[in-house]
Amino acid sequence: MTIELDHTIVPARDKEESARFFARIFGLPFGGDLPPFSVVPVNDRLTLDFMNAVDFDSHHYAFKVNDDEFDAIFGRVKAESISYGSGPYRHEDMQINHRNGGRGVYFLDRDGHMLEILTR
Repeated sequence: MTIELDHTIVPARDKEESARFFARIFGLPFGGDLPPFSVVPVNDRLTLDFMNAVDFDSHHYAFKVNDDEFDAIFGRVKAESISYGSGPYRHEDMQINHRNGGRGVYFLDRDGHMLEILTR
């Protein structure tokens, strides 16, 4: 049996603002509202469904991307003056990591969720 993640819910203070931020930084389309969610299709099999919440814990979302996608996403992070870092506990050291011969970087979204992009 193959198990595949179809969607996950991302708690947010403002679901549409958070979904649009994620879509913009990752270069993805904003999928619109599908009440009670604001949806971002990550690929042809996965959506992030942003949902309004008042109290929630921060989550870690990691995305493996190719080198060109890394450059584009990282460029948008820098263009928006978002602090970034080389690790989850160094997410503001303004460095990237080179684990496993690739590149990786961490940054926070508007709701305090840790976002990670990595190439290997």
